[in-house]
Amino acid sequence: MRNPRIYTQQSLAVNQQLELTDSAANHVGRVLRMRPEELLILFNGEGKSYQGRIIDIGKKAVSVLLESEIESVTSSPLSLHLGQTLSRGERMDYAIQKATEMGVREITPLFSERCEVKLKTDRLEKRLKHWEQVAISACEQCRLNRVPVIHSPMSVEDWVKRQQSELKFVLHHRTEKKLEGFAKPQSVSLLIGPEGGLTADEITMAERQGFNPLTLGPRVLRTETAPIAGITLMQYLWGDI
Repeated sequence: MRNPRIYTQQSLAVNQQLELTDSAANHVGRVLRMRPEELLILFNGEGKSYQGRIIDIGKKAVSVLLESEIESVTSSPLSLHLGQTLSRGERMDYAIQKATEMGVREITPLFSERCEVKLKTDRLEKRLKHWEQVAISACEQCRLNRVPVIHSPMSVEDWVKRQQSELKFVLHHRTEKKLEGFAKPQSVSLLIGPEGGLTADEITMAERQGFNPLTLGPRVLRTETAPIAGITLMQYLWGDI
C-alpha cells in the first residue's frame, strides 16, 4: 500500500485531526487520487513526521487524522551551507533539488561577475518561492523532515563575508588542493561559481575571508554538478554517508 509523504505548513501532533487545504489537498485529492482510509505521512519541515489516515476528501479540503509519530533520523550531523551562483534554465532547480537530497541545511543563490542571470524584484520573489517548492518536493521524495532554508539571493562578496562556518571552501579548477587533511568540522560553507567560473578577483576575495581553495579532480564540472560532487564527498568524510 502506498504511503506518500506530504508537506504542510500546519502544526502537527499525534491524535490531531486537521484539514489539508490548497496545494497539499490538491496533491492528495487530484494528483494522487487518494481515498478515505488510505494512509499518508505528513511533515512540516520542523524535524518530525506523522502517520496519518484520510478521514474525508472534499472538493477543496482533505481531512486527516494523525495516528502516530514516525521516528526517523534523516538530518545530517554536518551543517552545510551552499552558496550557489545563479545559472540559467533548470540548472539552478537541479542544484537545489540534489543539494537538498544530499542533506544541506542552507542554500543561498548568488550573483557573481560572470553570472548571466538578472532578476528584478518581482521576478526574484517568484523564483525564491519556486526554489522553496523545489526543496520541499525533494524532501518529500527523500524522507528528509527538515526543509533547507533558501535565503534571498545576494552577491558573492556579501555572502562570503557573512560565513561563520568552521570550514569554508571555494571550488575552482585553478588549484590543486584537494579535500584532505582537514579536521572533522561541525559546519561547512561551500562556494560554487557560475558556468564561466568565478573570476580571479572573486577567488582571491573569498580566500582573504578564510575560504580554502578546493578542486575535485582534473575535470571541469558543470555548475549544477559541482555542488553535488562536493557535498557528497563532505557527507562521506564528515556527515552521514
